[in-house]
Amino acid sequence: MPQQIKLSELLRDSAYKLTQFKPAQIQALESSISMKDTGKNFAPYVTCLVRGKPIKLTPEEVVRQLFIMVLKDDLGYPVKRMELEYGVVFGREKKRADICVFDAIRTTDPYILVELKKPKLKDGKEQLKSYCNATGAPMGVWSNGDSISFYHRKDPNYFEDIPSIPSAHEKLSDILSERWTIDDLVKKDKLVKQKKSLKDLILEMEDEVLANAGVDVFEEMFKLVFTKLYDEMESGREKKRHLVFKNYGDTETELKAKIQDLFDKARHKWSGVFPDGAKIDLTPSHLAVCVSSLEGVKLFNSNLDVVDEAFEYLINKSSKGEKGQYFTPRYVIDMCVKMLNPQEQETMIDTAAGSCGFPVHTIFHVWEQIMKEEGLDKSHLFTTEKKPPRCETYVQEKVFAIDFDEKAVRVGRTLNLIAGDGQTNVLHLNTLDYERWDEKTKDEEWTDIYGEGWKKLRRLRATKDQNRDFSFDILMANPPFAGDIKETRILAKYELARTVSLSKVNNIDENDKNIEDATRRTPTFPEFLRVSHETIYKMGDGTYRKVKVKPQNTVGRDILFIERNLNFIKSGGRMAIVLPQGRFNNSSDKDIREYLADHCRILAVVGLHGNAFKPHTGTKTSVLFVQKWHDELCPKVDDYPIFFATMSEPSKDNSGDKIYVKNADGTLMLDTHQHLIVKHDLFNHGGKTQDGIAEAFIEFAKKERLSFFR
Repeated sequence: MPQQIKLSELLRDSAYKLTQFKPAQIQALESSISMKDTGKNFAPYVTCLVRGKPIKLTPEEVVRQLFIMVLKDDLGYPVKRMELEYGVVFGREKKRADICVFDAIRTTDPYILVELKKPKLKDGKEQLKSYCNATGAPMGVWSNGDSISFYHRKDPNYFEDIPSIPSAHEKLSDILSERWTIDDLVKKDKLVKQKKSLKDLILEMEDEVLANAGVDVFEEMFKLVFTKLYDEMESGREKKRHLVFKNYGDTETELKAKIQDLFDKARHKWSGVFPDGAKIDLTPSHLAVCVSSLEGVKLFNSNLDVVDEAFEYLINKSSKGEKGQYFTPRYVIDMCVKMLNPQEQETMIDTAAGSCGFPVHTIFHVWEQIMKEEGLDKSHLFTTEKKPPRCETYVQEKVFAIDFDEKAVRVGRTLNLIAGDGQTNVLHLNTLDYERWDEKTKDEEWTDIYGEGWKKLRRLRATKDQNRDFSFDILMANPPFAGDIKETRILAKYELARTVSLSKVNNIDENDKNIEDATRRTPTFPEFLRVSHETIYKMGDGTYRKVKVKPQNTVGRDILFIERNLNFIKSGGRMAIVLPQGRFNNSSDKDIREYLADHCRILAVVGLHGNAFKPHTGTKTSVLFVQKWHDELCPKVDDYPIFFATMSEPSKDNSGDKIYVKNADGTLMLDTHQHLIVKHDLFNHGGKTQDGIAEAFIEFAKKERLSFFR
């Protein structure tokens, strides 16, 4: 007789999962399995909870039997109100719904239809809708054992997303009219309960309504997320307040008026993201679908992954495939922040900020130190709770961000406005074209939005009235790689936009005071840039050569960002920058490496896995960490050790989907806030995973007595 089989083994090669079921339910089903000799081999059988007879346990049947337990034990529906393989007639054709729960009073009328399918939600949902329409069932459930969706059929063309189905003792109206506080939202959070992401929900809404709504999808989704963040924050600070971003049985017109009013309040609180008088452009019926989809989602979380993934999708979709604008994965950002160790008294900037990942995680890092010093639990950092004044002051005075993409700036501003309680220094400027900043800063419309932040940024200029050099302590950035800069006006401002060549000179007077000895060592690119053009070098081969410095016609955007970023940090300041791998080993990029070594100490180079930026790009990238030379903080030396490391865990598969850490029993590991943990080796995740590259660097930094880890 074969050994007892585990459900995880049964489902190994199928598309089904068991994440939505309780361990006790899984154990109960496992303990009821008997192995039956079918003549060819042994197969698992159980006695069906509804049909009362032995049935073969296929992957689909596993999920069905477990869902019957949910209906029976968790929601109180008696099995006599259920039928499996319920026949649904379409003309001459007959199909079968996996589970039908009948109405308590009209006992032959379908009340809830359940479809347990392998296909993607889109396919399964269309089938479920057609079954509900054909039978008149007011509710439907779709699940594959991992993700789950609940629907209320309001009319044949409109299925409303609902947070759950009522128990046997509730009415559908109880679910729809129940008033929610922030604590209810935490308990029922769709992202946790239904194992979905905000991006999944946006894709569903696009399929349902947005694709044909005739609106700018980015703008309308951004308005709704912005409004919902405000609603959650208000309720987080006043726990008894009922959430407004929820349909409590309002008519579509009433709901639109209510959400518009909430949006207006959010716009007033967090100004400079939407123009005065901005309106929600979705029709009342389209808005109702979107609200029902989003109302059960908790956006405020211990991390920003929830809103991040959604914004990344929307921004990339709306920028019509412009290259080089990819959001840095949060775990890469966290590694950089841990390695540069920002402090409360230090200023920080991101010069290619995107949605402000580096600034926000720098804020989290410093907040954690402040909370510790004040004896407070760090709790969730991206939460609705009011932070101590020191936390808000840090955001308002020390953290800055710049980006040339207005959509990204507005997203970044939103996240920073929340952190800084209504104040932020996220500015819409072209980092590389600083010569033309004055055109922006004199524009009244621009200063209305960004004026306060600009005033604070101006104070950090190294020289009054010029926008090239600044005095920041820390800079972190992932500049866009794609696209070369060709404007001679911009290129003229950069040393790295020049090339140096040595042309042979004959008939030389050896006593000429302009002759430099280069017989033992050829000068570096920065040394050549600094000498007079009259200088002649005596080379190791006995020839005499004169330096020629020429401007280049076209230069990679990321190369200019290297020089521009060094101008932003003061002596002793430190920088982390994501660059294409080639910059570290291409022979043609030797000048860049010499330029860096001349200006700063190379602290570390961390090679990222090729999948880190998928699905957007498979470009191999590395993060460069440097500290500018300084007499005390970082005295200049010729020879010093550099920390090198390579990320070996891919963190994403080849299609760009994240890979998550599993427990010994094969279940997915969750952090203290019930979020999945991405599998990487960049740092230790709250003591749950092993030490990684960041911890190894911190050890190196302490041994080297680097100023920021002394």
